[in-house]
Parts: sequence; structure tokens; C-alpha cells
Amino acid sequence: MNFISVLSCLSLLLAAAAAQAPKPCGEDKRLVYKPPLGRTQVTYDAFGQRMRVRNFGVVGNETFAMDQIMLFKKNVYYEIDWSKFSCKKKPLDSSFILMQVPKDAKLMGQVFLGSSSSWGMGVLVNTWGGELPNNGETILDEDTRSHVLLRTYNWVLGSTDPMDYIPPFFCAKAKLEEMETPDNMFTALESLAKKSKKE
Repeated sequence: MNFISVLSCLSLLLAAAAAQAPKPCGEDKRLVYKPPLGRTQVTYDAFGQRMRVRNFGVVGNETFAMDQIMLFKKNVYYEIDWSKFSCKKKPLDSSFILMQVPKDAKLMGQVFLGSSSSWGMGVLVNTWGGELPNNGETILDEDTRSHVLLRTYNWVLGSTDPMDYIPPFFCAKAKLEEMETPDNMFTALESLAKKSKKE
């Protein structure tokens, strides 16, 4: 009985000593999260019914620069990848433009952003209610693991640079892609978001 208790104490002592041995620490790649950083700039020309969406960012160690030029009067949009200097020309359904008030819209109310105490210190915003195309089913994917910061500023009446809405020189060779149904504004923006995420 004495021998068994001495043997068990010795084995516990050896196990404790082995557990105390220093082990090198390594970085687990799965635990390191590098959030994607990006910046999107939207420019809209209400008079010419044109819109440009610039999307720049960093995912991992790679940068991306994607661009879309939507020409609503011509029912066409361009997808531009600046890192590859590639351009795709696609048909666009321009029956609904996000920046415009829908035809069946009803005024829901007005909100004043900023200060109303002095002239030019705030903005009066109208809130409209109406129907979106496809019952509003086409919405951009949301990633619940990351934070999104949205800011809008620098609203200008007219266009500061009319050349923004002219496709770059390498888009001249792009042929209009054949599609069963043309993309609407939502599906075009969703396509840009997915391509930016893959890059």
C-alpha cells in the first residue's frame, strides 16, 4: 500500500513538472481579424440622370478600386476595375432611380437636420413613402460582424466635374453584354459590393 501511494505521488509530481515546461506561443491565424477598410463615394447628377459609384479599399494585404458609371438616360452602366484596367458594359433598367422620389410616393413628413436658428445652418429633408421595385426584395448583403460608418456631406447643386460621368478610354472597346433581364440600380450596386468583397 505504501508503494502504491509513493508511486502515485511520484507520477503526479512528474505530470506537474511536465505541465510546467515552457512552450513557445504561436499566433493562431484564425483568431486574428483584420477588418476590411473601404471608402465609397457616390456622385449623382439629377439633371443628366447619371450616377457614379467609386469603391476603394483594402482587404487583407490587397487593395481594390472598383467603379460604376450608371447612365440612366442611355439604360446602360459600366463596371470598371482599375486594378486590372478592365471594363464591362451592361444593360440597366432605369425605371427606378434610388435618388429620385418614386412616382407613387406620398409625403410622410419633414425633418430639419442641423440648426434652424440661423439661415443656412441646416437642411430641411422631406421623407417620402412609396413602393420599391421587386417589392424591395433586392437589398445589399449585411455583414453583422463588421461596423459600417455612413456619412453624407458636400451636397452640391449641379455637377462639380462633368467628366466624372464619362467612361475611361479603355471602356471604348467594351461591348454591351447580353442579359435576359437588365440589372436595376440595386442589383448593379450588389454586384459592385460582391466584387469588392472578392478582390
